[in-house]
Amino acid sequence: MIFSDPDKQIQYTLRHTCAVADPQFLREMSVMLGPSILPGNAVEALRNGAEIFPAMLAAIRSARVSITFETYIYWSGEIGREFAAALSERARAGVQVHVLIDWVGSAKMDAALIEGMEQAGVKVVRYRPLSWYNIGRMNNRTHRKLLVVDGELGFTGGVGIADPWEGHAQDAEHWRDMHFRLRGPCVAQMQAAFNDNWIKTTGVVLNGEKYFPQLEPAGDRSAHLFVASPAGGSESMHIMYLMVIAAAEESIDLQAAYFVPDRLAVEALVAARKRGVRVRITVPGEHIDSTVVRIASKAKWGELLLAGVEIHEYVPTMFHNKMLIVDKGMVSVGSTNFDLRSFRLNDEANLNVYDAGFAREMTQVFEADLERTRAYTYDAWKNRPLREKFLERVVLPIKSQL
Repeated sequence: MIFSDPDKQIQYTLRHTCAVADPQFLREMSVMLGPSILPGNAVEALRNGAEIFPAMLAAIRSARVSITFETYIYWSGEIGREFAAALSERARAGVQVHVLIDWVGSAKMDAALIEGMEQAGVKVVRYRPLSWYNIGRMNNRTHRKLLVVDGELGFTGGVGIADPWEGHAQDAEHWRDMHFRLRGPCVAQMQAAFNDNWIKTTGVVLNGEKYFPQLEPAGDRSAHLFVASPAGGSESMHIMYLMVIAAAEESIDLQAAYFVPDRLAVEALVAARKRGVRVRITVPGEHIDSTVVRIASKAKWGELLLAGVEIHEYVPTMFHNKMLIVDKGMVSVGSTNFDLRSFRLNDEANLNVYDAGFAREMTQVFEADLERTRAYTYDAWKNRPLREKFLERVVLPIKSQL
C-alpha cells in the first residue's frame, strides 16, 4: 500500500507486515526512527489538573539536585504563580533549576513571573523569540511538555501551565486532559530530549550525575520517549504514527485535541478499516479553543465516516487529550496533535508504552471519556451548513499552519 502526500511530492510505502505485539514491530520501532525501547519502567496516568498539578508540584518540591522543565503554554494566573514559587524555592535551596518556555506559548505570561524566578536563581530561557534574523523559523515552536526531577522522575503529556487545566473538567471553563508520571530507565531519554533543546537554545550541555544518574528498573513496562523536530527530521513523528496505524489488526482508539488528518493519515485509517480494524476517534465538540481547527478538521471526515471510522465529539468542555491505543497492546501519549503542525513544524515528544496492562488501563480511560461524547454521523457531515463547507475551502490551504 502506498500513502502519498501531494504537498511534499513524496511517497511512503507502509504495508501491514506485522502486529504491534510482534517482536519484529518492536525491533523496528526501537531502531528505525526513535531511541531504543527500554524495559523496567513504571508509568502512571494522571487525570486533569486536580491530579496532575499536585503531583508535578510535589515532585518539584522534593527535588534535591536538579529540575529540568520544558513547556509550550505557561500563562499568568493562580497555577502559574504556584509553579513559579515552587521552582524559585528550590533554586534558592541550591537545586539546579532549568526552565525552557516557548516564546509564543508564553505570550500570556507576566514578565514579573520570569523576573522573580530569575532573581531566585532559576535559569529561564524562552524558546525562539522573534528576531529579524530568525523570522523564517517563527513557526517552529517547542510543543513538548517535559518535567524531570533529579534525573529520576519524569512527567509528560498534554497539560500546559494555565488555569483552564485546573480542576477535574467539571465545566466548560476547565479542560479535560491527561499527564503521565514516569520512573525507570526511560526517564534518561526524557532528560536527553530536554537537553536537546537546551543545547540548541543556550549552547550549554547538562551532564553529570545530577542530570543522568544510574537508573534502576522501577516497573515492568517497556517504553521509549519518541521525539521529533524540524531540525532533526520532522517527519519522524508523522511516520511513527503511520507505522503504528499500519500495524493495527483489531483496534485503533485515538484521542486528538486537534484532528486535522492529511491525505497520508486518511488513507492509512481507511486501509485499516478495510483490514477489519475498528477505528474510534474522540475529538473536541463545540467547546474548542480554535474554531478554525474545527472547520479544517471536519472537511476530511466524510471519507473516514463512509469507511466506518467512528468519530465522537466530546460534549462537556474542551477536550485536550492526545492518546493512541492500538490492538490493546501499544499506547502513545504526549504532546503530539494529529495534525501537520505537530507532524512537521513543532518540536514534539511522545511516550510510547508497549504493555498490554497499560493499554487496558488506557482503553478504560478512553471508554469512560466516550460516555461523555456525541457520535457524529455521515448524514450530519453531508448536511453540514453551506457556510461550513465554504469556510473549509478557505481554511484547508493553510492547514499545516493551524
